[in-house]
Amino acid sequence: MLTPLLRAGGRRLWLCVAALVLLTSMGRLHAEDGYALWMRYVPLDAALADAYRSQLGAVGAPDQTPTQHAAREELSRGLAGLLGSAPQLHADAGVGQALILGTPQSSAQLAPYRKDLESLGAEGYLLRQTQLGGREVLLVAAREDIGVLYGVFHLLRLLQTGVPLQGLEVRESPKLKLRLLNHWDNLDRYVERGYAGSSLWDWQTLPDWRDPRYTDYARANASLGINGTVLNNVNANALSLTRPYLLKAAALAEVFRPYGIRVYLSTRFSAPIELGGLKTADPLDPAVQRWWRDKANEIYALIPDFGGFLVKANSEGQPGPQDYGRSHADGANLLGDALAAHGGVVMWRAFVYAHDVPEDRTKQAYGEFSGLDGAFHPNVIVQVKNGPLDFQPREPLHPLFGAMPHTPLMMELQISKEYLGFATHLVYLGPLYEEVLRSDTHARGAGSTVARVIDGSLDGHALTGIAGVANTGTDRNWTGSHFDQANWYAFGRLAWNPHQSARDIAKDWAAMTFSPDPAVVQSIVGMMMASREAAVDYMTPLGLHHLMARGHHYGPGPWVAGGPRVDWTSVYYHRADRDGIGFDRTAHGSNAVAQYAPAVANVYGDLEQVPESLLLWFHHVPWDHRMHSGRSLWDELVGRYSRGVRQVQAMQDSWDGLKGGVDAPRHQQVAAFLRIQHNEAQWWRDASVAYFQSLSGRPLPAGEVPPPQPLAYYQSLQFPFAPGDGR
Repeated sequence: MLTPLLRAGGRRLWLCVAALVLLTSMGRLHAEDGYALWMRYVPLDAALADAYRSQLGAVGAPDQTPTQHAAREELSRGLAGLLGSAPQLHADAGVGQALILGTPQSSAQLAPYRKDLESLGAEGYLLRQTQLGGREVLLVAAREDIGVLYGVFHLLRLLQTGVPLQGLEVRESPKLKLRLLNHWDNLDRYVERGYAGSSLWDWQTLPDWRDPRYTDYARANASLGINGTVLNNVNANALSLTRPYLLKAAALAEVFRPYGIRVYLSTRFSAPIELGGLKTADPLDPAVQRWWRDKANEIYALIPDFGGFLVKANSEGQPGPQDYGRSHADGANLLGDALAAHGGVVMWRAFVYAHDVPEDRTKQAYGEFSGLDGAFHPNVIVQVKNGPLDFQPREPLHPLFGAMPHTPLMMELQISKEYLGFATHLVYLGPLYEEVLRSDTHARGAGSTVARVIDGSLDGHALTGIAGVANTGTDRNWTGSHFDQANWYAFGRLAWNPHQSARDIAKDWAAMTFSPDPAVVQSIVGMMMASREAAVDYMTPLGLHHLMARGHHYGPGPWVAGGPRVDWTSVYYHRADRDGIGFDRTAHGSNAVAQYAPAVANVYGDLEQVPESLLLWFHHVPWDHRMHSGRSLWDELVGRYSRGVRQVQAMQDSWDGLKGGVDAPRHQQVAAFLRIQHNEAQWWRDASVAYFQSLSGRPLPAGEVPPPQPLAYYQSLQFPFAPGDGR
């Protein structure tokens, strides 16, 4: 019944019918544990499956390379799950096949598309319904095999979300060249700032045992277009570069290669001393240069497609070129030269701060790197965090994004929620990523967004990239909670195209991960899109930052003071006293605003223009300052804390309403985690209000409930075994 209508172009009717049949599928829920991520491929309603089946039919797909085989296997797995039966797969495209996969080299029927596919680049793909030999066919075509695999995943996403195929025309190419996960995994399998169990990499059994989970990890990343993985912690152990560990990395690279994923390693700058017996790691020393060239040759002999090095240097005690009076450019170029002959890249992190506490720590990266613009070699890219401090719930854009037009910059985001409630708090990071990507540096006038900086379009760079600090581990659901999977997913989608909508991405994820039922999707997306702002409210409202407990960053600690460094304390950042609160970064304070383009600095530096969401980041403000709401700053601050708690309660209510619409095991776990989040949001609110009231001396606004415990109680709480600490 559906097929003639579809062939007549009835897309609108398709959407209506698809919604109806998806609703009828709700009675077929089965228990799930989250392992399948967004690639569940659960059966579609019979009518919808029949409609797709009639359009797809037999499949022509080559099987001559590992990547071609991966594409065939994924398509077969997906269609068998979604449509109830495996498709007929033919190695050669021929007459009677309704779905054709391949490249002009692997399929003669795609040869006429050669020129068209060239414009999509090495990783791009084309999905097109067209006529071949008088017959309707669906093409999944690309210039290279990896593009075909990406196209297969895109097609399966369309099927999972009920999108009609009639008249389909999709042309996709990645906007960024390097799309990487950074794993902060140690060789003992402990994951720094990881909240999903131990490291995926079982170094003890590698290279001989290759856990099937490695392949599923590669599938998940390829489904998003992620094309690289840094295996080890940026706080690197030099042993990662020894032959036994290189053989283990080579085994992982072999598993990942068919899925388009290159292996990278974090590198310890002092490795020539620790492994090579040299007396120095000076980047200008000829023996040091020779050692790195030899090491690069050794690595590429084992891993021919090795991606390159990620380096954390002269930060948090890590060795670096400044130990020898050299610059970051000297250190990065040393490694770049060693890798250049092999096509490798160096990702040099701009997250630095000195042994001596600076006037304002947020200024240091700009101070150290902006003067080096243009000094880095062509295969070096500087990796800059989204904000100038350290993955806070909200930060302004990093000023370096507007300050280095002659240097490729890649953005570093955190998928792991170090400062956002670990795995138990539902905080969808898509809005955070979107916020910084759309932020305008005004470096070359209006429209100089961070997205345009990192995709190279603003300054004409070919080497482009983005990295996400991963939170994948041995937990069965990969990320510690079902909703944290969404942050991995959103990162991958935005890494492919940083101009996408976080809301649209959330819709796809919710439909594939839980249910395509429009009512379920709408409710889940509503929760997700409100969750980040809720966390900002109950943790760090109005531009406050770094209020977490010391070390492990679990729970509130606005009173944290003392210790080895003042810039590791909360009081350094909020500067609250009897008169007011906030860090003055205007021209009258640290003048951090001067690191931005004038159009941005004028807004941030003006108390009347600065967004209230960043008010206390840039200004020290009296408690009685009048806010946009008409309330005093003190009343607004307390109100924001309480608003965050109420929003978590609203999320709980929404999730409770989905009982029966989501399988019971996952519904129960999310419900339990939301209870944890609500309790901890209340704890954040009460502890923070108690502390700041002790300084302001002001009464609570009308209707606000006093904290149930005295401040001393909250200050006495200790959590020595909170997960994810740097140890």
